[in-house]
Amino acid sequence: MNIENLNNKKIATRIIHAGAEPDPSTGAIMTPIYQTSTYVQAAPGVNKGFEYARSQNPTRKALEEALAIIENGKFGLAFSSGVAATDAVIKLLNPGDEVIAANDMYGGTYRLFTKIFEKYGIKFIYVDTTDSQNIKAAVTAKTKLIWIETPTNPLMNITDIAAVAAISKPAGAWLCVDNTFASPYLQNPLDLGADIVMHSSTKYLGGHSDVIQGALIMNDAALREQLYFIQKSCGAVPGPMDCFLVIRGIKTLHVRMKQHCENGKLVAHYLRTHPKVARVYWCGFEDHHNFDIAKKQMRDFGGMMSFTLKEDNLAAATKVLSSTKLFSLAESLGGVESLINHPASMTHASIPREERIKNGLGDGLIRLSVGIEDADDLIEDLKQAIG
Repeated sequence: MNIENLNNKKIATRIIHAGAEPDPSTGAIMTPIYQTSTYVQAAPGVNKGFEYARSQNPTRKALEEALAIIENGKFGLAFSSGVAATDAVIKLLNPGDEVIAANDMYGGTYRLFTKIFEKYGIKFIYVDTTDSQNIKAAVTAKTKLIWIETPTNPLMNITDIAAVAAISKPAGAWLCVDNTFASPYLQNPLDLGADIVMHSSTKYLGGHSDVIQGALIMNDAALREQLYFIQKSCGAVPGPMDCFLVIRGIKTLHVRMKQHCENGKLVAHYLRTHPKVARVYWCGFEDHHNFDIAKKQMRDFGGMMSFTLKEDNLAAATKVLSSTKLFSLAESLGGVESLINHPASMTHASIPREERIKNGLGDGLIRLSVGIEDADDLIEDLKQAIG
């Protein structure tokens, strides 16, 4: 169903029906997997809207429409991974341009910025974005992009999207928000003034740990054309089967997120009362820094969190990481199953240790992606692992 027909519908309805149109030839209710590389043309330049599968594919088109609808945007673009989507955004820039980015972010994004794009003359300035005045102070005439995550990976820091948008617009800079941790069910950055929303669709959008994919959503038609040109020219596009899997995943996003949130709350509060736990990073605590902002711009607080033990060192963390039975030790997040992760050696290993420590990401930090199993079983698993 297209954007116009879903504009006034509530979020659960939008999520289920986004981008879904019965197949005109068969009436199939699910979008077919168009496993083709090319399309027959009636005459040179005369086609049915599809020429070559790197440029267009009907399954991908349905997904991109769905992405736009669930993020309250006008245009969606699907990429082969979240990093590929991020790569496309940075390719909007030119040598000499500056990017203001969060000092707490996914390690793969940091690696892309520092190891790939810095050598092309793009300057990245890292600040604590939980205070928007830090961003304002970093803006110069060369600032072309502000990149934020909220909540951040892995320390669950919250940035005021509307406040940053009020800074980016007068500066003539794009604001891109990595919305992976929240998902469109909990937060819609375009409504708060962002220009671009990025997702690792691998995570909550797919929801079943069976696909790698990324997404960009925006409202501006000219910006969409620039990003589409990059998508088509550079070719980091997902295959039709991957698009089908994310379409399928999106249909249950709202029910999954409700359970992630419920379980996340129970696990976070349990950990906070555990005598061996020193600190829990979860944005749903009322004393969390910027809780009021999280409450304002999010519908709930999600199932992502991190924690440290009172015995805050690698050996103690490793014992817990190696002792869980339901929480699987693995990278990634957002699937129906619970995962436990060691950011310092896994998802954030590409960030130099001194930088990690300076920003609060120590060797003893443990990250959880709380799944949708029974919360009592998850708590019992953590209890026996922590001891």
